[in-house]
Amino acid sequence: MRVNLHFGLILGLSALVIVGCTSAVAVDPSSSPIAQVSPVASSPAAPNSDVSPIASAAESSQVLKTGTFASGEHPTQGIVRLVSQGDRVFLELDQTFTTSSNGPDLVVILHRSSDVLGSTQPPAFPIAAGEYVVLAPLEKFSGAQRYAIPSDVDVADYASAAIWCRQFNATFGAALLQ
Repeated sequence: MRVNLHFGLILGLSALVIVGCTSAVAVDPSSSPIAQVSPVASSPAAPNSDVSPIASAAESSQVLKTGTFASGEHPTQGIVRLVSQGDRVFLELDQTFTTSSNGPDLVVILHRSSDVLGSTQPPAFPIAAGEYVVLAPLEKFSGAQRYAIPSDVDVADYASAAIWCRQFNATFGAALLQ
């Protein structure tokens, strides 16, 4: 019995050490020359959020543009909307949004082209500098999420939204905004 207790204690301590040693990698947004905006949390439990969650925000928001994702480098699907709420504009991905988790440094962007995928070459669908604005790192690979668009970005200048791998210049998917 003493051996079982000793073994259980060692196993429990080992599990605590393993769990305690895991950590998240922090990315320094100031290291990018492209202005970034932190996503607005889509959860009411998010700290420091001055915006209502997507569900309640939809009641008082006005849809400006909408689009459906087409796959590029990796399968990507779902609906994207640009919505106005008060004096702010947000890019929202709906609950059907999904993309591949096979990429580092995935970001949500607005792009000037009305045909992001058709204006580039497969398989990576690379995009040119100056044709897009980065809104924020992608929060999660699926589900509803919301990103604030900076007030100095004129959404009329951008015809599409895309999920883009900045590190490898690969467009995972894009949606024409109409």
